[in-house]
Amino acid sequence: MITDLGTVLGVWAHPDDEAYLSGGLMALATDAGSRVVCATATRGELGTPDPDGWPPQRLAAERTVELARCLEILGVTEHHWLGYRDGGCEQAEVAGAVAKLCELIDRVRPDTVVTFGPDGITGHPDHRTVSAWTTKAFERAAPRGARLLYAALSEPHVRKWRGLGEELSIYEPGYPVAAPAERLALDLRLDPGTAARKVRALAAQVTQTSGLIAALGVQRYTAWVGAESFVAP
Repeated sequence: MITDLGTVLGVWAHPDDEAYLSGGLMALATDAGSRVVCATATRGELGTPDPDGWPPQRLAAERTVELARCLEILGVTEHHWLGYRDGGCEQAEVAGAVAKLCELIDRVRPDTVVTFGPDGITGHPDHRTVSAWTTKAFERAAPRGARLLYAALSEPHVRKWRGLGEELSIYEPGYPVAAPAERLALDLRLDPGTAARKVRALAAQVTQTSGLIAALGVQRYTAWVGAESFVAP
């Protein structure tokens, strides 16, 4: 049951990571009355194929607004920026990043922390680095009995959508890593209403999703993002 997750803290690398990997979970949790807090390491200022049209400062400002709209749709009212450079998490001081997250965990006192697994889903270095930071912070600061959950892609999802992932060049070489059924600690198949709400939240991040939604069509895009899976470390 979603209510069993208690207070949820999500820690992600870029705006839109939170919605792609846990938008349904966040919507269901806020609807159930649970507290949901989101933290984002960077403002995603490099996330464009058109850096001339979207120079980093302008894109960062736009994505800041987009993320606020996205979280509002999901019912999330607490958000924290960690203040790192897009593409620069690997170069950041580990001790300082972990200390920031320990402080956040101390303030939020989450029952469940969700983030990337060590693979980072796509293999992106920022994703893998945020996973490592969050894991260390959880081990140091999480309340007794709290759970750490890593976002994962189930084997059926990887099989069904492998061609699309290759077509869109989403993954680094050697990715994605499929999680077998026996490893899944939480496997959500979103109901139609929640899936549609997740798509609205993603669509609010216009600079990242408008072209993809137009190319796939809403129905196919909804099917692609309509499942969320998590494993325990």
